Amino acid sequence: MEKFTKLKELVASMEADADKFYTKGSGAAGTRVRKTLQEIKTLAQEIRNEVTEIKNKEA
Repeated sequence: MEKFTKLKELVASMEADADKFYTKGSGAAGTRVRKTLQEIKTLAQEIRNEVTEIKNKEA
């Protein structure tokens, strides 16, 4: 559950930069958004692997 909480925090932390990029066209904010999305992608894969591992233990 700790990783899921971190995932939610990453999404929330990206919100301000996403707003700056889409409304003001800030290139630097776009770079930060892409960086955070990469972190989210990596973390989501870790969560997927963990869920699969737990599910397989129960089977």
